[in-house]
Amino acid sequence: MNNNKIKENYMDRKSEKAVLTSGNLKKQIIELSIPMMFGMLGLSVFNIVDTIYIGRLGTGPLAALSFTYPVVLVLNSIALGMGVGASSVLARALGRGDHHKVVRYTTDSLSLSFFFIVVFVVLGELTIDPLFQLLGAKGDILGMVKQYMRIWYAGLLFVVFPMVGNSAIRALGDTKTPGTIMMIAGLVNTGVDPLLIFGIGPFPRLGIKGAAIATVFSRSITFFVAIYVLAGREKLISLKRAPFSEITDSWKKILFVGVPAAVTRIIIPFAAGVITALLASIGPQAVAGFGAAVKFERFALLFIMSMATVMAPFVGQNYGARKYERIHKGIRFSSVLSMGIGAVLLIVMSIFARPLASLFSRDPAVIAVAALYFRIVPFAYGMQGIFNISSMILNALNKPIHATILTVLQMFGLYIPLALLGKSILGTAGIFSALVVSYAISGTLSYFSVKRVINIHSKE
Repeated sequence: MNNNKIKENYMDRKSEKAVLTSGNLKKQIIELSIPMMFGMLGLSVFNIVDTIYIGRLGTGPLAALSFTYPVVLVLNSIALGMGVGASSVLARALGRGDHHKVVRYTTDSLSLSFFFIVVFVVLGELTIDPLFQLLGAKGDILGMVKQYMRIWYAGLLFVVFPMVGNSAIRALGDTKTPGTIMMIAGLVNTGVDPLLIFGIGPFPRLGIKGAAIATVFSRSITFFVAIYVLAGREKLISLKRAPFSEITDSWKKILFVGVPAAVTRIIIPFAAGVITALLASIGPQAVAGFGAAVKFERFALLFIMSMATVMAPFVGQNYGARKYERIHKGIRFSSVLSMGIGAVLLIVMSIFARPLASLFSRDPAVIAVAALYFRIVPFAYGMQGIFNISSMILNALNKPIHATILTVLQMFGLYIPLALLGKSILGTAGIFSALVVSYAISGTLSYFSVKRVINIHSKE
């Protein structure tokens, strides 16, 4: 009886074996992507729910929440970058069968996260007034921003740790646990938000402070579950004292991938800001239609984005195990699947362009812009998926600079210059068409860049 129990516990620990280096890879990629998709949906719920409820408090609180987004975005990008770095080194170590390094990288990624948390909490508190004044917040709105951010900074541990921890869990080949965690957190936030914001039942009316508390509370659930999985189920957190040189070596390897990944995530919104400014020169309806279409697009692309994310642990484990042919097969399958899903989305969104656009506005001009977006931009979805898949794979292959260069090329070398040219020729349609062309070129380049890197490594 005891032997059976020991065997079950061993089988439950994904950290004991690189589970993605054998078996039906097509089934694995799909089965990994679906839970990840629901997890991403859960994260999307956070922003949407906060915006809806805070919007009901009035323009002031909604403006205050908007001022927090740039800072939250940067800190989230840094946390996600560290998660990408941790996932990359972990998956490769697991593929090599180096269990000591798997434990070391997991433990050290969390200690690195804690170091960054302390630094950012201190800096955040010290700069809260000048930083948000620089962003344009003042008077009562600045006061509300400070109420929100002081709580958010205090709970930064619960925000950052799960991002890095969930990335470590995904590196093991488990997306169900992080996906479930993120979905539950989104649902909890949805339920707790109105109670604390509006003071329903025995709860006090806290306004924007209530939204911050609800966010930290729901994130704390992800924190405790992630720690339980890593420390309890997988036994990947070691409290044994390690040589400082070994710890710093882990940090260097994590940051080697994590810093470029974070930079990539930060520069994307800047490029989006340039495109928004171009559309603003056409008119507010163009901006509104673009914004509405992009919000819907995020949900439409959830599976493709999820597949890109799960390709990192798949490739990382197989790279560590030196199973290069399996990597090639995985890339081919994910790329074909991305093109297939992109084709389906293109057909559906082209046919239902106006009905979809009508969900977001009653203004005919706004509807026209959103419908135009739905008829043009879906031509890019298949290649956009391949581009994102390739970027994640390059991180997994320890080539993060390659991924960052490709992103900069797509955004600043292709999209923005082509958008400027397209606007002068076709107006709004030219800007949207520029996105399609930029992904067609960068998607092709990224695909062959990945193939070249793998071929080079396979000959070493």
